[in-house]
Amino acid sequence: MAEPHLTHLDPLGNARMVDVTPKEPTARRAIVRGRVSMTPETASLVAQHGVAKGDVLAVARIAGIQAAKRTSDLIPLCHPLMIGAVTINFEIGDDYIDIESQVDTVDRTGVEMEALTACSVAALTIYDMCKSADKAMVIGQIRLQEKLGGKSGTYRRPQPAEEPPEMGAV
Repeated sequence: MAEPHLTHLDPLGNARMVDVTPKEPTARRAIVRGRVSMTPETASLVAQHGVAKGDVLAVARIAGIQAAKRTSDLIPLCHPLMIGAVTINFEIGDDYIDIESQVDTVDRTGVEMEALTACSVAALTIYDMCKSADKAMVIGQIRLQEKLGGKSGTYRRPQPAEEPPEMGAV
């Protein structure tokens, strides 16, 4: 089996930013999902707009969008990209909030990191806005669901039997 090639290392093993200048810009998309688990009381507060700090999902949506646009400021070897669109959707369950971020661009490299950052920051924002009601919340299951475009083509995460096929948007 061939040894994996890490593109962010030069031949001497030093960190480097991958040179994408020879690549042609192409349409690219990444979709990421994550979950914030919480007590049923906290999920109900969010659903009923009863959190004292304000509309949790509206603030988390804006935070996720801003985060996607600032990803290259946070991840040292990530390229700054011209992001075409960011969408953040939520689904409130009995004791969780599912988050889905989608980032689109026409550029020389993918937007997986932007979508991962958007989902993560949206989850952190939900935690921040609800922590006075529920300090035991858990942020997790943040994963790339789908990637389209680029040299490596399409990736779709295999769907476990217990996972619903699509999220409803809130």
